[in-house]
Amino acid sequence: MGTEKLLFRLEQPHGTGDIYIAWQKGSGIYLATTGIDSMINIFDRYGEIQERIKLPSLCTGFDWDSDGDILAVICQTPHLILWDANAAKKNVIDTGLKDSMTCLIWAKGSPILAVGTAKGNVSIYNHNTAKRVPIIGKHTKRITCGAWNNNNLLALGSDDKTVSVSNIDGDTLRVVNLRAEPSEVQFSEMKMDERVGGENTISLLVGRKTLYLYNLLDPENPIELAFQQHYGTIVNYKWFGDGYILIGFNAGFFIAISTHIREVGQELFQVKNHKNSLTDIAICEVIGKAASCGDNTVKVHDLSNLQETSSVLTLAQESGIDRIGWSSDGQLLAVCTKGGSLNVYVSHMPVLTSVCPPRIALLSSLTEISLYNYSTDKSKLKSVPITLEIEPSFIAVGPYHLAAGMNNRVWFYDLTKPQPGTDDAPLKLKDRPYLGAVTSVRLNSDYASVLFEGKLELHMIEAAEASQEDKEAITFPDSQSESFAITCHELTPDFLIYGTDMGHIIYFHIEEWAKAIEFRHSIGVTGIYADPAGTRLVFLDAKTKGYVYNAVTNEVIPITNLPNKVLGITWDSNITDRNVFITYDEHEIVTYIYTRISIEGSSVKKVGQTILVSKQIPLLMYGGEVMSATSGSQLTQLLLATHDSVQIGIIERDQTILELNFDKQLALHRFNAAFDTCHTLKSKKLLRKLAEEALKCLEIEMAIRAYKELEEVAIVMSLESIQCVEDYRLLCGYITMYLNNYDKAQEWFLGSSCPQVALEMRRDLLQWDQALQLAKKMAPEQIAMISREYAQQLEFIGNYSEALRHYEKGLQENLSPEHTFICKSGIARTNLHCSNYRHGMSIAIELDNKQLLRECAEILDKKKQVSEAAQLFERCQQYDRAASNYIKLKNWGKVGELLPNVNSNKIQLQYAKAKESEKRYEEAVLAYQKAKDYDSVIRLHLEHLNNPEIAVELVQETKSVEGAKMVAKFFQGLNDITSAIKFLVFSKCSEEAFDLAKKNGKMSLYGEILLDTFSEDEIKPQDFANVASYFEKEQNHLLAGKYWFHARDYQKAMKHLLRAAKSNSKEKEAITIAIDVVAASNDDSLSNTLIEFLLGETDGLPKDPKYLFRLYMAKKQFREASKSALIIANEEQINGNYRNAHDVLFAMCQELKQNGIGIPYEMYANLMLLHNIVPILTSTVIECHRAGLRHAAYKYATTLMNPEYRKNVDPKYAKKIEAVVRKPPKNGKEGEAIGDPMEALSPCPYC
Repeated sequence: MGTEKLLFRLEQPHGTGDIYIAWQKGSGIYLATTGIDSMINIFDRYGEIQERIKLPSLCTGFDWDSDGDILAVICQTPHLILWDANAAKKNVIDTGLKDSMTCLIWAKGSPILAVGTAKGNVSIYNHNTAKRVPIIGKHTKRITCGAWNNNNLLALGSDDKTVSVSNIDGDTLRVVNLRAEPSEVQFSEMKMDERVGGENTISLLVGRKTLYLYNLLDPENPIELAFQQHYGTIVNYKWFGDGYILIGFNAGFFIAISTHIREVGQELFQVKNHKNSLTDIAICEVIGKAASCGDNTVKVHDLSNLQETSSVLTLAQESGIDRIGWSSDGQLLAVCTKGGSLNVYVSHMPVLTSVCPPRIALLSSLTEISLYNYSTDKSKLKSVPITLEIEPSFIAVGPYHLAAGMNNRVWFYDLTKPQPGTDDAPLKLKDRPYLGAVTSVRLNSDYASVLFEGKLELHMIEAAEASQEDKEAITFPDSQSESFAITCHELTPDFLIYGTDMGHIIYFHIEEWAKAIEFRHSIGVTGIYADPAGTRLVFLDAKTKGYVYNAVTNEVIPITNLPNKVLGITWDSNITDRNVFITYDEHEIVTYIYTRISIEGSSVKKVGQTILVSKQIPLLMYGGEVMSATSGSQLTQLLLATHDSVQIGIIERDQTILELNFDKQLALHRFNAAFDTCHTLKSKKLLRKLAEEALKCLEIEMAIRAYKELEEVAIVMSLESIQCVEDYRLLCGYITMYLNNYDKAQEWFLGSSCPQVALEMRRDLLQWDQALQLAKKMAPEQIAMISREYAQQLEFIGNYSEALRHYEKGLQENLSPEHTFICKSGIARTNLHCSNYRHGMSIAIELDNKQLLRECAEILDKKKQVSEAAQLFERCQQYDRAASNYIKLKNWGKVGELLPNVNSNKIQLQYAKAKESEKRYEEAVLAYQKAKDYDSVIRLHLEHLNNPEIAVELVQETKSVEGAKMVAKFFQGLNDITSAIKFLVFSKCSEEAFDLAKKNGKMSLYGEILLDTFSEDEIKPQDFANVASYFEKEQNHLLAGKYWFHARDYQKAMKHLLRAAKSNSKEKEAITIAIDVVAASNDDSLSNTLIEFLLGETDGLPKDPKYLFRLYMAKKQFREASKSALIIANEEQINGNYRNAHDVLFAMCQELKQNGIGIPYEMYANLMLLHNIVPILTSTVIECHRAGLRHAAYKYATTLMNPEYRKNVDPKYAKKIEAVVRKPPKNGKEGEAIGDPMEALSPCPYC
């Protein structure tokens, strides 16, 4: 879990038993230890012994002064031993006291030492002046603990249960009495409502049970804090932060409390860190960590988040741990075990890193560097440890070399060659001193650039060859340059790039050994971060603003949305993502993309941000994967949230994830990947979005691919036509135009080699104001044409005065006859719109164009200029409109002239009415006829022209109801009842017609007229019921039945028709209507009644079978009808009516076929026989004639000569048959018919 590495282990350096430690303050180079062997051992940071001090007795206390120069040691003697770390010299000081010393306390800001003795005496020693002040009787018992504050007040705790407060001269200022022995006296500051400042609070443990807080500003109100009993006794406590205290208890509990007056004693954090016991705690605020030890573990916490244990050290081989202590810089943690051994761990190191893709170098221990070669295959990402001779404060890695150094010296190593005698250690080349403390180093394959105290030295890493001696080293700035301090630098394969506090960014070309590019920023540059090629870099200035500088174009683009505090910047090392870079601070990584070429020009856009795990430093980015260094000098990888991931695509069917990936791909200009995503999603919307984004970045081929997928032929052809345009600005103009940003497109066009394209664009867009402005500057010859087109648009939107002005401007140049005509036409129309009628009309008449005349006439008509409009309508042959206007003017003469050419019924009608009012009826009739007002024509013929015949013809022709009424009224006046009834019915005045027919005995005529006049849908049953009732009263059963049938009262109709059928004269008509009644009513009772009547069951007189056949056919009873048809056909054949028999059977067969009923064989055979009756009869005639049967031949020849058979007779026999008919056989005397001789009969062979 922990990242702490064991630096060294000392096995019982003082023998078996307790071991005590004291880290040197300040530099922390030395660690002093002591134990039961009465020796002081002084080790360096790597565990090497530097000094041994033999004590006369057991050590009772030792500590370093505030600067770390002097180690003070006391033992069970009255002498004080001082060891000078700078001179490595030991001194023995007489304290002036005779009893043994029990504790020593160094002042916080000066080399003043207070020493307490077993009898309660104190000696204060000033090392600078060698003055000592012995004070007898400060306490009555042994002094056990003490502390100085920043104001040189000394607090001492004693076994006499008191704490004394003294000044630097030893004068007692205050004594505090306690309930038990004090221990762990410390000075700090309590949190008050009002800040007082200074270490105003003495804290101490009372009997190791309670924590006592004594405020020097409020001495009457001390605070004593007790804790839960199960915590056990207090082992130790430490102040940290803004008035907080960490406390460790021997039962293993570890808590934090606040000393704010409002929440004093409140537990902010509590954890049982150790199962059995806790033996010590330590805090290092430099690195923000706290630790506790107990059992055989050490647990480390971050002060910013005490709830979580950041690391655990387990010493499995040890029985227990006694105490722990951090070096002053927090880098090393010493752990003392119960067995007397000492383990020193690397707890924290400065994160020293260097990157030269693909190499990454990390300081992994005090004197060890881990070297990585980045690979996308993480299994190959393994570190190579490199041990150094020093503890570096900076490192640098290049393609083939490694540099590490401290202060003003740098050691160089060759990574391609091993150190003699080793296999893995790189070859040490040399170490080199510089003229000041080195800040940073950069390496390329041959050179190193070293920044120190505002100067920069570029020199070869290895010895120069003879040909390169003049390029071995150079220092910037040189004596001839202006005075400035170099603040930052980068070294690429070709250039040394550095920035200065005066705002310079200078590219020094190594090959030419001369300055290549110099850019001057307005204020000082604080950091530069070049891409792998060095052609582009990001720089930060003194105002923490960021910019991208392109050395090729000498262009600077500001970075918007830059975080307030940028700790570093990294460019993507993947060549396909070379435009992507990230900035980072302590909390997040922000991704940006630099666009060199686009329709918006060069730009830097923020893509998004990624949360950064605390205390990580991004080092190298490849394709969106960031390799970061942790605080434990480990290498971790992180995929940026702004980049899509192949792993995400595991759920490729998840549309939301794919759409999110698409947005990321588009933002990073990964157009090929975005195209594949569109294919997966089958989304036209996303394809369109891709196409537009590709166009913005001038990725025309990709845009064409996308538009082809969208099947947008027009835009594909347009893009293909500009694909070979080499002028960048012209190309941007076209694409911006395609994206409908016309103002920006005009800017691009005007800055290109073809500025006239801007004018063409504005003309095509009908943006005439802009087009005119552009034409004035670049194409004056087009002003007339543009003015004309602009005028047309203005006229269309109704701005006639401006349109007139531009038409007149367009007429100033005679470009073509068509142009002149259009301008003059526009002037004519706009003059009329502007009420300049005379001028407008004169131009229109002069041009004599039908379309223009009509347009001008319509304008005048809208302007209520009726007379002028009529003239122009007449000129353009719009006779209807002209006549209408002349009618408004009551100019009937003109109307009459135009009337032959007028097609409008309305105008004809108006004219007709005018003529009628003038009693010119014949002219009125003609006009009414043209207007198709036939009622008025009928009225005039009846009332004024006395032409009733024409009126009647019109009524019959037009079916006019109103006309029929007028004609009926006319005939009534003439007492022509028949005609009156007819036209009353025609005009749907049925009641008046009925009354007139009834009055004049014309009811039968009325009924027939009703049947003849109306269709089946128009018939009103009530009209027929009235007629039927009339005939019923008149005992006319046939007509009563007929009209009851049409009135749809079938029972009454059948009753009257059967009564009428009993009369021989009316039988046929009555039965025929009765059959229709049965068919229409679909009533079986009526059908049965009629069948009984036809079969003679009611009167004993069977009727002709053809009625029964017709009944069956009407009822669609085809099987019964077919039987009747056979009977009827046989009778017709017997009577020689073969055609009638054929027709009956043929009709029956057709009906059966249409209704899907099989044809009986007998019927089919008879039909076939009758169908071929002519050839049969022809053969009969010929054979009878040959046999001498003249009478039979004549009989059948006469039948064949009937019209229905004659046309089917074979022409070769026709003359013979005609001759037989012409010469009938002779009769006997007195005209008696003589038949053919009987055929002789032979006798029967059987009887």
